[in-house]
Amino acid sequence: MKINILSPEVYNRIAAGEVVDRPYSVVKELVENAIDAGADAITIEIEGGGKKRVRVADNGSGIPKEELRAAYHPHATSKLSSAEDLFSVRTLGFRGEALASIASVSRMSICSKTADGEAWELKAEGGVLGEIVPSASADGTTVTVDDLFFNTPARLKFLKSDAQEEGDVSAMAARFILSRPHISFTYRINGKVRYRSFGDGLESALINVYGPSIVQNCYEISAEKNGIRLYGFIGNQNFAKPNRSYQTLFVNGRYVVNQTVSAAIANAYGNYLMKRQFAFYVLFLDIAPEAVDVNVHPNKTDVRFRDNQVVYGNVYSIISSVLDGNSRALEYVVSRGTSSAEQESAAPAPGENAPAGQENAAAPQERGSFSIGQGGSAAPGRKAPPMRQMTAEEARRELAFDVTPMGIRRDPFPAPEVMEVRSPRVPPQEDAFEENRRLLREAEEKRGREKLDPQALVYKGELFRTYLIYEAGDTAYLIDQHAAHERMLYDKLQEKMENGTINVQPLLVPYICNANAQEFAFLQRSFGALRALGFEIEEFGGTSVKVSALPAELTGMDIGAFFSEVLSSMETLRAIKLGELLRDKLAGMACKAAVKGGERLTEEEARALVRAMDGDMGLRCPHGRPVCARLTRAELEKLFKRTV
Repeated sequence: MKINILSPEVYNRIAAGEVVDRPYSVVKELVENAIDAGADAITIEIEGGGKKRVRVADNGSGIPKEELRAAYHPHATSKLSSAEDLFSVRTLGFRGEALASIASVSRMSICSKTADGEAWELKAEGGVLGEIVPSASADGTTVTVDDLFFNTPARLKFLKSDAQEEGDVSAMAARFILSRPHISFTYRINGKVRYRSFGDGLESALINVYGPSIVQNCYEISAEKNGIRLYGFIGNQNFAKPNRSYQTLFVNGRYVVNQTVSAAIANAYGNYLMKRQFAFYVLFLDIAPEAVDVNVHPNKTDVRFRDNQVVYGNVYSIISSVLDGNSRALEYVVSRGTSSAEQESAAPAPGENAPAGQENAAAPQERGSFSIGQGGSAAPGRKAPPMRQMTAEEARRELAFDVTPMGIRRDPFPAPEVMEVRSPRVPPQEDAFEENRRLLREAEEKRGREKLDPQALVYKGELFRTYLIYEAGDTAYLIDQHAAHERMLYDKLQEKMENGTINVQPLLVPYICNANAQEFAFLQRSFGALRALGFEIEEFGGTSVKVSALPAELTGMDIGAFFSEVLSSMETLRAIKLGELLRDKLAGMACKAAVKGGERLTEEEARALVRAMDGDMGLRCPHGRPVCARLTRAELEKLFKRTV
């Protein structure tokens, strides 16, 4: 077998598969280069989700004319000079693969000017370099990447939609704002500003990304223990998020996802968070470069610690001390009105880690108070405006006069398909669905046997003000009045949504859902489905959405809890299962509106309930409980030993 030496064109495209897989990774590599170049002002622009264009401009040191060609070469870097440097990496980039990889799968240009030189530009198309030409530019470097993967259509086909790619780029931009709070960032999407930070500290950066209320629900911490420094913001005991996209960790200034630290924090919050709730944090962990290996994966989002136990133990003890409010907590929590900027005044050198103390001394908002043994108290969160619920009397009138009997229905809210899956063609002589049809026929036959003529049911009274007693032939029927009424109301609400006859209830005060970049993209993709179900929802600046009206049938629900459930599915489903979610909400509303056990019904109301059931004794409530239990005469006589 002949061994071939790959050409630069081939191995650059192979490297691009690991280093540059999607638009957000292009942004990541270019911004990291800008930070390493000492920039204190960086502008990020994307179009078409980053597939059409990515542009990153900085005011850093720039690239001299004579080094522009070298910048495009693979493994050309100004950040390493020997193998030993890999064990003490202090810059974000160091491999020298990014620019060559990006250039090989795009139309790319670099325009740069040093402080004492002129501006020059060099373009590349599919990795083929052009000529260096004079240009006009301020000090620094502007890199423009157009038509990503134009020459690798197979890769282009597997990119996500513009909105999804945009959401991931926005999340990356937010991380840079948080990781380098002393740098001014401007981030534009299709010409529209999404984020703009001013380089005036971590607290300001936090507010810029998450909104002004975030600081009220957080502790600011700064702790040093066993050679490890941990600082930043953590949510208080009552502040939880529906998914992990609010968890941000920087190790030596680099964003990483590390299981050791994640587990330590999750266990520290273990006694405070309910199932499917996640802690909020933006934390910086500084450790000696020799004690951490960042050269684990080409995307550099994972690191390996020399001693995981030490890292785990320190992080766990610091976080748990703050949450539990023990005596050590006062050493770790930055006191209210005092920022860590008063503790450290040294600005970071270009390419080095940003210290914790770049926040303003005068905090934009005061943080929650902290006391030993009590922990912190969460500021009042945004709540949905109070809305009117159906009273028991109204529910009774609904029961007696306006309940439409319903049969079996198909699910009116199927979960949106994430992708089309084509099943193999079944030969005409084979019926792959005959078994399903048989089961459905049997279920329908059984249902028919359980259905009675309401006129044949004789009302005999009630038991415990909960169970209605009816007699038909040799069988007694005990009907749970709450379960039966709950099912009738649920069917009626579901019918309205199925038929599109949804009444919309405007909110007195619109509900504002403040999401992060990934959540916003997730919601944005579902605007159409939500609007079809009666929600009036729209963008509300930045990554927030505004809800102005709800389906009238859901009046009274906790809107915040509803959207929290929607967003909790983001990580695993990547699509909102509105059908299941709304069925749960409809069931909840029907449950609240239905007559309760212990409430006395008149005979006419009891008869109206059976008429509404259309004599169907096989019904179950929306939560799965049976509506009716039956007792035959033979079974009753056995109880009294009349028969054996």
